[in-house]
Amino acid sequence: MTDVRRHWPALLADHTAIRGRLVRAYDDPSRSYHDLRHLAEVLDRVELLLGEDGMDAVDRDAVVLAAWFHDVVYDRHGDNEERSAVLAERELATVDVPPLLVEEVARLVRLTAGHRPDDVDLAGHVLCDADLAILAADRERYDEYVRGVREEYAHVDDAHFRSGRAGVLRALTDAPWIFGTAPARTRWEEAARANVARELASLEEPQQPEDPAS
Repeated sequence: MTDVRRHWPALLADHTAIRGRLVRAYDDPSRSYHDLRHLAEVLDRVELLLGEDGMDAVDRDAVVLAAWFHDVVYDRHGDNEERSAVLAERELATVDVPPLLVEEVARLVRLTAGHRPDDVDLAGHVLCDADLAILAADRERYDEYVRGVREEYAHVDDAHFRSGRAGVLRALTDAPWIFGTAPARTRWEEAARANVARELASLEEPQQPEDPAS
């Protein structure tokens, strides 16, 4: 099992039961992409970006906790980011976390629904950039990610999935930048656009009709 314990913030060092509940949620075998490995990757990238110059003003605890909670609810019922934010509010209210920090964590989690923070929202951009960095993965990991997402949407027919997925990807690449922070753009923008272009070409290929005799 992927060990994410090193990312658990010090202010909750005495509250490992919450961490255990989060780990169990991400480790649900029904998850094909939004799993414990995804959580570890996002946490690693959050720490990477927070270590860059110009990040001193970002509330580290808020962004790290938001990363922990951002996909804790993930199922076919939808509204996952909102339900994850509500769960964060409920869990963190049971321990000694300042109310303003709880509010900020929930706000950040909600941003991952659309990955479009305000221009001046540096904390929001750090979290969203870390979440989207999978788009810049090497080809093997990117293809694995695409397969995982498709498996999580197995209840959606192929035509609707391809159309919806293409729409999401086009919305990302039609913007001037996929990533909101300068370090993320330097590290990941070019590779992300190349991966997305390749996936879009595959999604938009004409599909062969099924042979009714098969």
